[in-house]
Amino acid sequence: MEYKDYYAILGVPRDASAEDIKRAYRKLARKFHPDVSKLPDAELRFKEVNEANEVLQDAEKRAAYDALGSAGAGRGAGGFSPPPGWDAGFEFRGGGAGGGFGEHSDFFEALFGRHAGGRGRAAPRERGEDHRAKVMIELEDAIAGGRRQVNLRVPVVDAQGRTVLSTRQLEINIPPGMLPGQQMRLAGQGAPGRGGAPAGDLLLEIVLKPHPLYRVDGHDLRFDLPVAPWEAALGAEVDAPTPQGTVRLTVPAGSAQGRSLRLKGRGLPGKPPGDLYAELRIVLPPADSEAAKRLYREMAETLGFDPRAAMKG
Repeated sequence: MEYKDYYAILGVPRDASAEDIKRAYRKLARKFHPDVSKLPDAELRFKEVNEANEVLQDAEKRAAYDALGSAGAGRGAGGFSPPPGWDAGFEFRGGGAGGGFGEHSDFFEALFGRHAGGRGRAAPRERGEDHRAKVMIELEDAIAGGRRQVNLRVPVVDAQGRTVLSTRQLEINIPPGMLPGQQMRLAGQGAPGRGGAPAGDLLLEIVLKPHPLYRVDGHDLRFDLPVAPWEAALGAEVDAPTPQGTVRLTVPAGSAQGRSLRLKGRGLPGKPPGDLYAELRIVLPPADSEAAKRLYREMAETLGFDPRAAMKG
């Protein structure tokens, strides 16, 4: 998708105050309003200006957007893609529903969700808004659970109209077996209520940090297990890591690249618990010595093996 530079759309610098943004928005909204402008792309420009204003006038969305950095952040061969967990640790108002200006761009929806809009008018007495945030935890925390301290960045507007971040510390109790995308509800930790009404809740969405070894697949875990060619061909007993410690794993004779060996119940906790899958990766020894080269030549001459035989029809 295309990266949207909201500051460039409004024609303001990245350190612009809330008042500067408001003035720029009003000027451009009048210029591109479809009922006034005769420009062929007026409707599109009007939507872009509204979307930019919606993000930059909201202290929370603006702080999260700024965290992406320059326009090159997350840009790949297929265009812009937000990095995983880019908004973890930011506290937002609301649960994702609301007003706004109607249809948003794919870029906006990738960052803030399909229905992330503005706030309605508050009643004299009403329960406080729910807040939401993503928190990144280690895979080990998702497996074992336990109490952890998390820091949330809460955007506020200072006396000069600039958005600054304050840090809020919370201690949370992570249940064992938390999956990516699952939420924890902390009662009364959202926005204060009005007129003596109760405070809203804080919804924490779990994001798992990438693990150097394991990949999460629902409650199951997967990892690559390197084996030598003779271990795969002849079978072997090898040491394999698991979250609970090292185990002795049997590699059956004649195993091929990519074969999965299941260790039942050694994935994420649950009812039932997930499994752990060791996916075999055959690693070739380097031909970096005369003895090694001699062995490879002997195999080529003795085995008569053609790895491309199936391609010859």
